[in-house]
Amino acid sequence: MRKEPDVMKKTNHLDIQAKLFDFALSELVRGQRNSFAPIWTIDSWAKFLIWLSLNCGLSGERDSLENFADALGRPLTIRMRKIFFERTMEDLGLHLIADPAESNVLIMPVQGDGEDVLTAIACREALLTAGLLERVSEDSQTWTLHDQLISIPWNSSESSC
Repeated sequence: MRKEPDVMKKTNHLDIQAKLFDFALSELVRGQRNSFAPIWTIDSWAKFLIWLSLNCGLSGERDSLENFADALGRPLTIRMRKIFFERTMEDLGLHLIADPAESNVLIMPVQGDGEDVLTAIACREALLTAGLLERVSEDSQTWTLHDQLISIPWNSSESSC
């Protein structure tokens, strides 16, 4: 059964709008995530959400902020938080996930077999570049190597969320 041309066109338009929204939101998060000090903290995430709500015309009152959070919904909030706390270091070939609500920072290769890029030296460089080296355990003996992933504990004062 063939779709009617108008239905196909409308579906195509909705797909394009959804992709545009996703792209714009991702770029907004990437463009602003370093603006809220101290970065890599729950406080920076909260400040970002408050900034977003204020820019959507809401007040900074608690009820207004809770309404904003409810309006975002869980899936969108999770997506934004993921972008907020992740970095890709293309030059090092590494992807870093550092959500302070988690007990460890994770570093993995961007592509395939990361045996050649997933080294302690490269991981330290990624942590330094991201501004995380002083916030995690620098002792590589505390790092856990999993298959294609290194797990690095936060310093005890950093993971108190």
